[in-house]
Amino acid sequence: EVESLKKPFTPPREVHLQVLHSMPPQKIEIFKSMEDWAEQNLLPHLKDVEKSWQPQDFLPDPASDGFEDQVKELRERARELPDDYFVVLVGDMITEEALPTYQTMLNTLDGVRDETGASPTSWAVWTRAWTAEENRHGDLLNKYLYLSGRVDMRQIEKTIQYLIGSGMDPRTENNPYLGFIYTSFQERATFVSHGNTARQAKEHGDLKLAQICGTIAADEKRHETAYTKIVEKLLEIDPDGTVVAFADMMRKKISMPAHLMYDGRDDNLFDNFSQQVKFESQDPKNILYPILSQVLPKLEP
Repeated sequence: EVESLKKPFTPPREVHLQVLHSMPPQKIEIFKSMEDWAEQNLLPHLKDVEKSWQPQDFLPDPASDGFEDQVKELRERARELPDDYFVVLVGDMITEEALPTYQTMLNTLDGVRDETGASPTSWAVWTRAWTAEENRHGDLLNKYLYLSGRVDMRQIEKTIQYLIGSGMDPRTENNPYLGFIYTSFQERATFVSHGNTARQAKEHGDLKLAQICGTIAADEKRHETAYTKIVEKLLEIDPDGTVVAFADMMRKKISMPAHLMYDGRDDNLFDNFSQQVKFESQDPKNILYPILSQVLPKLEP
């Protein structure tokens, strides 16, 4: 069942009616009991800020005398890339720029949300630090696309504003079982998509852009590993509940984070975009099978 929303500042769209807080209250204790586990097994997948890459590491330096020449070289490389490639790259960037929505989604999950905005719990620390790492992805791609001169930046910026205003409809029901299964798939899909753009940039001779996309893909892979570890641990602690949650998300058919993308004109922008691009990241062998191969061996025969 779906609900049609037609209100100011949100595009016409359909959002599924959801059950709220579907996890039995007693299971919140499972996640409280996992605090030490999360500190020891989740937080190590984060990188120290001082050792992390930053967008400026890959872009022309505006403080240098050679800035204009560096931008010219970037644009010359970008001219060799086909329009279809930029459709995918723009889609990836818009998805990354809706990061406020994804942090909001994680903070809807019972038992793991950041209750204060600066909670010291391992779950809250993870959510904030994960968000901080992901924030660099949209920053880097946005600046690259701006400098490339190949895209309509104002239209892209409108689309980002619409998307963040629209939110997302992951159908996770405030349930961390469903939420962490969702994030495992979402991170896998973004890893595959950024990996594809890295490979294609290299094929077209833009090694710098290939490095940009490959670096982002590596982050997504690291985050996928972390979220998949949570699902594996839940299978160990509560196999029945986790399998039921997994089946529930499979029945619902996981929607990608930017599925409510809208540009002020096309109500079905994401569907049309997906059909045009034919993402390899939507292929089950690239998303579903790798995750199943990691989590199912955790089940006792």
